[in-house]
Amino acid sequence: MSERLFHVSDDPHIERFDPRPAPNPQAGQVGTMVWAIGERLLHNYLLPRNCPRVTFYVLPTTTAADRARLLCGTNARFVIAIESAWWHAVRSARLYLYELPAAPFVQMDQGAAYYIAREPIYPLAVEPIDDLLTALLARDVELRIMPSLWQLYDQVVGSSLQYSIIRMRYAQPRPAL
Repeated sequence: MSERLFHVSDDPHIERFDPRPAPNPQAGQVGTMVWAIGERLLHNYLLPRNCPRVTFYVLPTTTAADRARLLCGTNARFVIAIESAWWHAVRSARLYLYELPAAPFVQMDQGAAYYIAREPIYPLAVEPIDDLLTALLARDVELRIMPSLWQLYDQVVGSSLQYSIIRMRYAQPRPAL
C-alpha cells in the first residue's frame, strides 16, 4: 500500500489505538477494529468530530449535469459542506493528526479511503493542527457553509458523485416540507 494512513482526534495523548466494536454493524462491519483514513481523503476529517458534513468529489463516471449542478463551477477537487451553526467550533478547534503504520491495515472502502486493522496500533507520529480552515484549503477543498445540509444531502446522495456523509445525526433537524 502506498497511501499514508492517519487518525484524527481531539486527544493529544493517544499512545496506542486499541480495536473497538464496529460503529455500524448494519453496514456489515463486525468485530473490533482500529479505523484509519487514507491521506487522499484526510480532509474529510479535518473538522471537529461531531460536525455534520456532506463531502463529495467527481468520479470518471460523474455526469456533466451533476458536475454543473453540484460543483457550481468550482475548480476545487473536493467539496465539504458544513452547517453555519458549526462555524465557531471549526474556527476554534485544535485537532491532532496521528500517522499510522500502513502494514496492519486493509482497505474497507476505496471511495471513502477507509482502512481497518484488527490489532492494537502504535502511532508513528502526531502533529497538532491549530488552523483547520488553512489545513482544508491546503488540500484543494472548497468549504461550503450552509444553514442546513439536508437539501444538499438529498441532491448529492441522488447524484453520480462520490460522497461521504458524516455525522448527520448531529445536523440541524430536517426542515418540514
